[in-house]
Amino acid sequence: MGNTGTVLRELRGAQKTAKGVSLYSRYVNRPAGRVFAAGAYRIGMTPNQVTSTSAAFTFAAIASVALVRPSTGLAVAVYAGLVIGFALDSADGQLARLTGRGGPDGEWLDHVVDCAKMILVHTAVLISFHRFFALPGEGWLLLPLGFLFTAVLTFCAGLLREQLGRAADRPGAETGAAPVSRLRALALLPADYGVFCLVFPLLGDPTAFRIGYAALAAVHALFLVAFLTKWFRELRALRTAE
Repeated sequence: MGNTGTVLRELRGAQKTAKGVSLYSRYVNRPAGRVFAAGAYRIGMTPNQVTSTSAAFTFAAIASVALVRPSTGLAVAVYAGLVIGFALDSADGQLARLTGRGGPDGEWLDHVVDCAKMILVHTAVLISFHRFFALPGEGWLLLPLGFLFTAVLTFCAGLLREQLGRAADRPGAETGAAPVSRLRALALLPADYGVFCLVFPLLGDPTAFRIGYAALAAVHALFLVAFLTKWFRELRALRTAE
């Protein structure tokens, strides 16, 4: 491979399927990740180094939410850190597929970072609520805890669905890819982490941030119910098909 343009073309051919991916991830985060992956390839970074860089941007932004009083400047900085971290989270996998240097250790590290950021971002919001927000009532402190529960349960249940589904696959079973639905990709937008990050530009206005965060929490709770129902039915269907 030669110049950056060549690397980008190679990366486009090494993409994961778009099935189950929202429009934001497909048209914003993955293309941004491609650019970062190409740059990382050019300077000789490994996929695990890209994952670590993603974690550094993400955790610095999250720490700022907990430690710094909300302001417009903080809102911009936090959003930038989260978005760059998310794009780098896509870049590590793309770089691994491009170079063939991926492995169980990289996949494990990637999932550990994903789980950590899910726990920490809602913990940081809880701390910020307690330290800096003039809340209408103390009950609002339960909101980040509820969002945290929803996010972690969705993450863990989704991983289990994926792993148990793989374990139930029968040798020689048909695995033809279903067509990618643009309507489904649109419907998944509210559950996308990149869309969740869009609430942080509101951090300079505590009331707007609180309302936006609460609205996203309610939407994610509805998605959790839908996902759990869907995944349970799919796994039950695998059992009855044996």
